[in-house]
Amino acid sequence: MIHIVFQQNDIDNLQNAIQLDETLQGDVIQIKDDFAVGPLINIYNEDSIEARKQWWREVLEGNNCEGSVDSGEVNDEKTVSDLIKNLQNNTEEIAWIWVAQNQHDVSGYYWLISQLKEFQGRIFILYLNNLPFINAKGHLFYPTNIFDIEPKEFLKAKKLARPVTASEFEIDPDEWLKLCNENKGVRILEGGKKLIQYDYDFYDKELLKLITTDWQKVNKLLHTFFSKSKIITGDAYLIWRIKLMIIENKIDAQGDVKNLKEFEVKTTIKLIDPNYTN
Repeated sequence: MIHIVFQQNDIDNLQNAIQLDETLQGDVIQIKDDFAVGPLINIYNEDSIEARKQWWREVLEGNNCEGSVDSGEVNDEKTVSDLIKNLQNNTEEIAWIWVAQNQHDVSGYYWLISQLKEFQGRIFILYLNNLPFINAKGHLFYPTNIFDIEPKEFLKAKKLARPVTASEFEIDPDEWLKLCNENKGVRILEGGKKLIQYDYDFYDKELLKLITTDWQKVNKLLHTFFSKSKIITGDAYLIWRIKLMIIENKIDAQGDVKNLKEFEVKTTIKLIDPNYTN
């Protein structure tokens, strides 16, 4: 059995669950790219893959993750190639795709499933769509991430495993192709497996609501955003959007962008002066 997840913390949680239940025994692999943001046009084309990597280089430039694109740390194409070879060489092998109710996991699922059609019947999905679990305090909750689930609760989660249907192998790649051709920058989960798309500045409005006339450290700004916003994305993407708003003179900044405890922002006169007209 091969387990496929989409976030690093999912790996740790699932491996802890495997220690509690030997029937879950198997390798855990991760699709590392966040396909909920960034360019998707012709996503499986070699030139487009490189174009997406270049976009990530621009997003990560100047922060602590700079250089990770070229380090070999993220190579989902190789991960899938190795997965396919494994499934071809071991005809009894099966793969479980773990998907939680968030656009990161669902986007990754769409990107992945389009490449696995030849293994119909051996590819399973465990979609935690609006299903209740028990948290560490013993309270009922609806997890939006695989890593939110207590390891012992995976014993319940595994019962959700079902084969990806022939219909899904037809419909889901078509839906993904449609999303790719729209060439938008942000994907949001509307419900079920339905993704809707927006322009790259989708999160700017929410960020601007939290930026005041006083200097505010960016790490505090991000903490507030994650605690208050219902729809979130990775901090690297948000920092990129903040840097673009600085370039566009929408906000002012001071400090070192690599140190979020020192990097500060505030609104510009343009945004706060009621007499200002553009």
